[in-house]
Amino acid sequence: MFLKAFTELDSYEGRGSMEGWLTRITTNTCLNLLRSSKRRPELIASDLSDDETAWLDNNMATAATERHKSSERSLVAADLAGRVLETLAPNDRLVLTLIDGEDASVKDVAEMTGWSESKVKVQAFRARRRMREAVEKLLRRKDNG
Repeated sequence: MFLKAFTELDSYEGRGSMEGWLTRITTNTCLNLLRSSKRRPELIASDLSDDETAWLDNNMATAATERHKSSERSLVAADLAGRVLETLAPNDRLVLTLIDGEDASVKDVAEMTGWSESKVKVQAFRARRRMREAVEKLLRRKDNG
């Protein structure tokens, strides 16, 4: 739009406001884009060859399967995180839930808890370490048992 206005600057005769002239250029540019998009026909499935249809079906099925697996992995990870969180002290659970779970800022957590921002940072650091240790302990137990 700016390029269009710049290239058409010599056509501005000063009879109206510059704002009105720019608005008109913008409106006409948008209308022309809409008109040209209507001229491009939409591709429909019946226009595809058998090979194209098979390729599209295969790739869509693969994508759907990957989305499902990803969703399943997310649920398992969330369940595991919840179970590990339950083993932590209340202050550790609180700070991890707020900062890592709800994306609260250190400042917001400090205001909610009445802690200093330094305490929030230290608590979060230590809570993450304890959570990592709990997960590692679970994994070692699984490997040994």
